[in-house]
Amino acid sequence: MRKLMKAFVRDERGVSAMEYAVLAGIVVLALGAMAATFKTSIGTMFSNLFDQVTTSQNKAQ
Repeated sequence: MRKLMKAFVRDERGVSAMEYAVLAGIVVLALGAMAATFKTSIGTMFSNLFDQVTTSQNKAQ
């Protein structure tokens, strides 16, 4: 049993997968923070874009 535990502790194959998981988590948190920060301005931007498209369509008719 002791030999199995030593082999488990020395095995580093799963380390890179854990590093990628942590990195992915950090990216998700950063994107979430950015979305929360710019939520209002992004909504306003799309609203203005929609208004401009609607106005252009009405003028074309």
